[in-house]
Amino acid sequence: MAKIAVLDPRSLAWARHRFEAYYADAALEPPPRFARREFAAFPFAEATLMRRHGSFRTAEDFRDFLLREVPRHVYYSSAYYRYPDHAQMSGKEWLGADVIFDLDADHLRGAESLTYAEQLLRVKDRVRDLWDDFLVGDFGIPPEEMSLVFSGGRGYHIHVRSPAYWPLSSPERRELVEYIQGTGFDETTAVMEERTVEPISSSDSDGDSPRPGRSSRARSFRRLHPPTTPGWRGRTTRSFLRLLERWEAAGREVAAAELEQLGMPKPAARRLARQLVTDGRGAQIRETLSLDVFHGGVPKELLETVLRQARIEVQGETDAPVTTDIHRLIRLPGSLHGGSGFRVVPLDRADLDAFDPWTDAPVVADMNARTEVELVESHAYPFPGTSTEGPPGRRVALTTPAALFLVLRGEAKLPPSPG
Repeated sequence: MAKIAVLDPRSLAWARHRFEAYYADAALEPPPRFARREFAAFPFAEATLMRRHGSFRTAEDFRDFLLREVPRHVYYSSAYYRYPDHAQMSGKEWLGADVIFDLDADHLRGAESLTYAEQLLRVKDRVRDLWDDFLVGDFGIPPEEMSLVFSGGRGYHIHVRSPAYWPLSSPERRELVEYIQGTGFDETTAVMEERTVEPISSSDSDGDSPRPGRSSRARSFRRLHPPTTPGWRGRTTRSFLRLLERWEAAGREVAAAELEQLGMPKPAARRLARQLVTDGRGAQIRETLSLDVFHGGVPKELLETVLRQARIEVQGETDAPVTTDIHRLIRLPGSLHGGSGFRVVPLDRADLDAFDPWTDAPVVADMNARTEVELVESHAYPFPGTSTEGPPGRRVALTTPAALFLVLRGEAKLPPSPG
């Protein structure tokens, strides 16, 4: 759930007024099957307890609630209930639930070393992978039965609204997450062994002439599954080939250093890097998919370290508790995020690449207005046409979306009233 910065009374009242102006003009549409869903909200108040168990019979009731309450955060249930406004979960009578995938940049590997803006760029790559590769590619979910939403914070939500998924229990939903995360997958199964039978000729190296009664012999070949192979085998092959290509472009020293970082002893790392890059074995693997390009057999480090890293690099990332929770509350599309002032923006998959939260998520009506704030902390954010940096205590006129963003994060406040 949302982390709510505590605001001083003046800043709190100003932020609430900005939300009130938005909801007065936005005319939000309620989510599908809204009469079967529970609604919940955090108010603009010093006491930030969530108000739960709301429900609406009509779209007008829903919009009246937003105008009347002006919530700082507003959520609705992924679940459908017979009695969504019942005060006890046991009395709601669960009828099913959408499956929600939550990709939050805070949870990405290496996110702690990235800025807020860099995290937002990184998480888009994972959204593409989850939607295209897993949900559509592996699970076969029709795109029209899913919706994509920018969360208003650091990530995106994917709602699977296919009726086939509504009845899934929490353990069944966990199986979806574990598949996406590659749990239990043995990366060495991306390698297949092929056996062929070859005739023995007099020129074979095991003697001057064939042994009596022996005219053929079996040979084994190890190769990667084709990149187009469905599921984790093809996914691991594609990642493995990309890894080899990157090392070839970066050079042997970079490859050796990265192999050491993966836990490989330095002599083995340098030897494998030389074979893959300098001796051209990596290029041969990429061209033929064959692992029988090494003299003396396939190095065990290639299978134990490089293939494992290839699998790790394509593991899907999603917040497991969100997906497995059959009673989950999820942020309402079209609402405002109470920690950023950004809109929770519904998106078409085709719009994801061009979507820029810093220009497309702020309230459009506020883009050309400016508000003076006093900085409490200094951070660089890429809002167009404004700078959010400066020493604490500095007063600066920012675009209103940038000012609202900083105020809601507790990084700025409204200056005292004159006089």
